[in-house]
Formats: sequence, C-alpha cells, structure tokens
Amino acid sequence: MKNFIFILISLITLDVFSQKTVELFDSKKLGEEREITVSLPKSYEKETKRKYPLLVLLDGDYLYSTFQGTLTYGNYWDDLPEVIIVAVTQNKNDERYEDCQWDEKLGLPIDKGKNFFEFLAIELMPYIEKSYRIAPFKIIAGHDTTAGFSNLYLYKDDPVFDAYISLSPDLPTEMENLLPLAMNQINKPIFFYLATADGDIKKLQTKIKKLNEGLVPVENPLFNYKFDDFKGATHYSLVLQGVPSALYQIFAVYQPISSLEYQEKLLTMESGQVQYLIDKYETIEKTLNIKMPMRLSDFKAIESAVISIKDYNALDELSIVAEKQYPKSMLHDYYMALMYEKKGLYEKAKKNYLSAMQKEPIGDLNKDSMYEKAEQMKSMPAE
Repeated sequence: MKNFIFILISLITLDVFSQKTVELFDSKKLGEEREITVSLPKSYEKETKRKYPLLVLLDGDYLYSTFQGTLTYGNYWDDLPEVIIVAVTQNKNDERYEDCQWDEKLGLPIDKGKNFFEFLAIELMPYIEKSYRIAPFKIIAGHDTTAGFSNLYLYKDDPVFDAYISLSPDLPTEMENLLPLAMNQINKPIFFYLATADGDIKKLQTKIKKLNEGLVPVENPLFNYKFDDFKGATHYSLVLQGVPSALYQIFAVYQPISSLEYQEKLLTMESGQVQYLIDKYETIEKTLNIKMPMRLSDFKAIESAVISIKDYNALDELSIVAEKQYPKSMLHDYYMALMYEKKGLYEKAKKNYLSAMQKEPIGDLNKDSMYEKAEQMKSMPAE
C-alpha cells in the first residue's frame, strides 16, 4: 500500500458485536510505528454498501472498552448507530504526553505534538477513509491531556472532525478564551461535549468552567454544545458517566420517535405528521451524514398519530413514503387499504388488502394478516 505499511499483529476477533483488528502503523510523520485498534460493526461484512460514522479515540488503550460497550448497548435499542472505532494506543513510555506537546505561550502543537497532530490528520485519517466505508461524520474523543489536544483541530478553518468529546480536558494555553471565539465563526455543524466533576483535578476544573462560561453564550446555530458537571465523581470516574452522555447528545437526532416525542409533538399537531417523519430523516442525513431507511417503528408512530387525530388522508401521504422506502413490501398497499377502511370505503379497502398479499411481508404485516383484514371488509356494511 502506497506510503503506508501495516503489519497485522493479532488475529481478527469475530463476535456478535464487532470485528476487531490490532495493527502497527508505520508513520513517516512520527518516524515510528504506532499501535492502532480498528473495530468494525457487526453488520459491516453483510451490508456492503452501507457507510458508518467514525470515532477516533485517543488514549485508546483505556477508553476503548467504555466507548465500545456504550455503543453496543445503545445500538441494541437502536438509540445509537453502529460506528467504526479507531483507537490509538498511547500507554507506552509516556506517549500521551509526548504526543500532546504544545507551546506554553501560544498553546499550539510543537515538537512531537506537531508531528502527532499531523499524523492523525494527514496520515491516519486518509488511510481510514480509503480502507473502510466511512460516512462523512467523524468524532474524536480524549481524556485530560488528549482531550485538550484534540480540541486544537477546532482552530482550523475546516476542522478535520465534526464532533469532539472532551472529558476533563487539560486545556492548552488560552483555549478557554480562544475556543468560544472560534465557535462563533464556524461554518459547518460542530458538536462539542465538555465534562468535569466536583471531584475533578482543581487546576483542570477551573479552566473547564471558564471555557463553559464562554461557550454557553455562543449563538452560532451550527454549534451543538453540551456541558456536564457530575456530582460525586472523580477525574477518572466521570469518564463512565460522560461517555454515554456525549454519545446520546451527538446522536440525539438519530434516535427513533420516543413515547414523549409522540405525546408532546405528534399528537399536538393538527396536521403534518408525515412531513415530520420526512424531515426527521432528512435531518439525520444532513446533520450526521448518515443515509438510512426509515424505521418501521417510526412509520407505526405516524400511523397511530394520524388515526388518533382522524386525519385519514395522511395515510395516503404515508403510503407514498412507504412505497419509496420499501418498494417491494406490502406497506404501501396496507396504508392505502387502511385509509379506505377508516373512510368507510370497504370495497376499496378489501382490494388493497388483497393487493398487499402479493407483496413481501414487512414487520408484523404478512399474508395471513392481510387476508384476515380483507375478509373483515366483506362483512362491513355496504358503502
């Protein structure tokens, strides 16, 4: 492979969660080999056209398990997407401190820190993008020294990463003042998560809180920010609380329609529930650069809402969306039949239920259930 030499140093481990590979990366910028761990989602080999968000972990030797566990749990409930993780090991000979060297006066990378900064952006990222199916949404995360260092990418006009998880960062010189200014000027969506705790290291905590005071007033609509100050946590235990909080912030728009969303939004709208569904998935694609089929559970939520408010014409709109999303399934005919049934047009409803029987089952809709509905229409009063 041009300009890169990769040596496989462990067996590929396959389990129900992911495919994990440990490699040595021969870096020209660093003049040495660095260990990285690449974890691929369980669906990676089967869904060959799908692209996945990327999570780059600094301090990967001890942050990997916490992030992997949270993502696996969240994905089980479809609250978090599957993600490709690239973890950079930094536990040998104080590598993390050498990697993150910055100038005490300017607060910018120097010496090996400058080389490591370029290694991530100029060597590692292009390799990952070339070798794996990466969606154009990239997250970087770190803890104390590596967290503060990773935030330096936000000084760039076009930051390499789209989301930053900064767990008790050791902030470079003047970052608490410079970062809010930079966030007011960004011209693409940026997610930023910041965490400290009442038991955090005081020297770090003071600057973190000042940074938060500067970020709260930022009015740039492209800046998505969350701050946590955990009670009863230490500099190390806050990581266990911060990781899920950060991931659920970043991927909030990804999550299925919740019962609270259903009650407080869908049922309070006089109309427009189908457009709400369309907008939701357009927002996922625009914000996270993830293109995904609409969930059946979200279709069911919209179905239930429009029936509750007796907006039966919306079922026709929903059928059009269903045909685009699942063209071979019976979902389109089912919604047409349901609309006619609710309007009392039972003969038309029967024809559409029978038509649905000729299509592929989907979710809890199958040929038997469509046949039963068609038979029910026969016993309904004449139109």
